[in-house]
Amino acid sequence: MKRTALALTAALLLLPLTGCVGSAEAGDGKNVTITIGYQSKTINTVTAGTLLRSLGYFERDLNALHDGHTYKVDWQDYATGAPITAQMTAGKIDIGSMGDFPLLLNAARGKQLGRPTHLVSVTGYNLRGGLNTVVTAPDSTLTSLKDLKGKKVSTSIGSAADGTLVRALQRVGIDPDKDISKINQQPAVGASALSSGSVDALSQFVAWPGLLAYQDKAKALYDGAQLNLPTFHGVTAREDFARRHPAVLEAFLKAQAEATDYLNAHPVTAAEKVAQATGLPAEVVYLYNGAHGIATFDPAVKPQLVSALKQDVSVLKAAKLTGDIDVDSFVDDQYVKKALGTSYTKRLTATPVPATSEVWAKGSDKTVSFTSARELLAYVAQHQDRIRGAYVPDATTGTLWFAEKAVWVTDGEQLLPFVTPATAQAYVTAHGGARIVSYREALGRAS
Repeated sequence: MKRTALALTAALLLLPLTGCVGSAEAGDGKNVTITIGYQSKTINTVTAGTLLRSLGYFERDLNALHDGHTYKVDWQDYATGAPITAQMTAGKIDIGSMGDFPLLLNAARGKQLGRPTHLVSVTGYNLRGGLNTVVTAPDSTLTSLKDLKGKKVSTSIGSAADGTLVRALQRVGIDPDKDISKINQQPAVGASALSSGSVDALSQFVAWPGLLAYQDKAKALYDGAQLNLPTFHGVTAREDFARRHPAVLEAFLKAQAEATDYLNAHPVTAAEKVAQATGLPAEVVYLYNGAHGIATFDPAVKPQLVSALKQDVSVLKAAKLTGDIDVDSFVDDQYVKKALGTSYTKRLTATPVPATSEVWAKGSDKTVSFTSARELLAYVAQHQDRIRGAYVPDATTGTLWFAEKAVWVTDGEQLLPFVTPATAQAYVTAHGGARIVSYREALGRAS
C-alpha cells in the first residue's frame, strides 16, 4: 500500500511533458497569455490566487506596463501543488503557488528536467507550524498521536501535512512507515474517507481541518504548532519565464503585495470574497486568514522560512520522494525585492500579530477582540444568538480555533482553550487543581 501511494505521488509529477513552449511565449508576439496555477481552497495562498484574482490587481498592473503587448491572464485552479509542478515543468504554467514540501518537489523536478523554477515570494505562513492539523472523527476514541499506532491515516504524500504527520509521529516514537497504514489521498477524498470510517485519522493542510471541525465532521487530534517548526506556502516561477518577462513577474509580485495589504486592512471583507469564490464558509476562511488568524501573510522571503525549507529536505529524502535539493539556489528574491522597493526590508523584519480572542457578530464587517478567552466567553454567553464566529488561541501554541470546538480547562479564575485533548490534558497534569470542562460549563463560569 505504501509503495502504491508513493507511486501515485510520483505519477502526478511525471505527467506527460508535451507542449513545452511556455505560455508567455505563445501567441502572435503582441498578445501574450500569462498562466497562473493556484489552489483556491488552500486559502493561505489567496494573496497569489483566489483573492488576487477577485481583486483584479494583476490584470490592472499588466495593462499599466504599456510595453506594446496585450496581456491576458489564465487562472488555473488545482487541489494540490503536484499538478502545478507538472504543468510548470511542461512550460504550461508560468507562476504557481504551493506549500513548502511541494515547493521542494517543484525545485527538484525543475532541475531534473533542465527547466528550473525558483521560489520568488511567500504567501501565508505560521512560524510554529499551525497550518497543518491531524483530525479524527467526532466520535473517535483516539485522544493522542500515540493512539494512531496500527491505525489507517489519510494524507497527501509529499505535502506539508504529510511532513507534519511524519515528524509528529517520530517525536512520539511511532515509525510513520511501519507503525501506521498511510493512505495517499487528495484532501477531499481523505475527508470523505474519514466520514465513512475507512480511515481513522486525517492529516491535512489549511483549510480542511478547520472546515471539517466547523461542519462537525472532525475534531482535532494534533495541532501542527506543537512541532514549533515554520510552515508556509509560496510563489514559484519558471526561471526561463522570469528571465524573459521580468517586468511581468514584478507586476505579479506588486499585485500580490497589494492583495496582502488589502487582506490585512480588510480581513472580514477579504474572508467574504474568498468564501464567495471558493464555496468555503467565511467563518472557516477567517479562522486562517483573519486579523489574528492561523496564517500570517507577507510576500517577503524570511530567513527562518528558508531555514525551515532546508530542514524539510531530509523528510522528503527519507520518503524517497527526492534527493538532495540546493535550497539556496532555488530561492530567488531579487524580483520581489525590486517589486516592493524600500518596503521590502520592513516586511522582512515584520513579526506576526499575536493571536487574540475574537468574535464575529452577525451582520458586522469587523470583529471584536478580547484580552482573554474568559472575556470572550462572557460576551458570547450574553449574545449567543448574534454570534457568527468566536475564535480563541490555544493557551500553549497560540493556534486559533473555534471557541465551541476547543477543549476548555478551568484553572482558578482562568478559562483556557486548547485545540486538542492531548494539550489540554498536558496542562491539567502540570497544574494541580486544573480540570477539563465542557464548552457549556465554560460559558456558565464566564457569565
